[in-house]
Amino acid sequence: MEKILGLITASILFFLSALHIFWAFGGTLESITVIPETNGKPTFVPSKGLTLLVALALFGFGAVALWSSGNIFIPNRTSAIFSLLIAFIFLGRAVGDFRLVGYFKKIKNTKFAKYDYLLYSPVCIVLGISYLYLGWKSF
Repeated sequence: MEKILGLITASILFFLSALHIFWAFGGTLESITVIPETNGKPTFVPSKGLTLLVALALFGFGAVALWSSGNIFIPNRTSAIFSLLIAFIFLGRAVGDFRLVGYFKKIKNTKFAKYDYLLYSPVCIVLGISYLYLGWKSF
């Protein structure tokens, strides 16, 4: 069970990492919005470097999923701690900042808010639960 969960979790994160690399080098997806917005304008414009840093972090998170699930290396206390920390990152993202992102955001009538409610936050919940399970099993 852990190995399959680790592979699925890592696959999602490797895909998201590749998507951030695509965006960092100028790629666009016109049909969706991934940046919170206010008054119809993005709240920030991420730099190429920041986008690549997020891609690297997501890739590292995927590697931790493989480690904690025993797909690479032997799961241990360190992999469990990393998994539990990552779980709180994703669950925290799903809860949000109480303004622009997450289930408890105030600004709810934007295109980003719709995607956040229907896709981004649920994915964060699923990833958070996955890492909680992998971390718990690795202890």
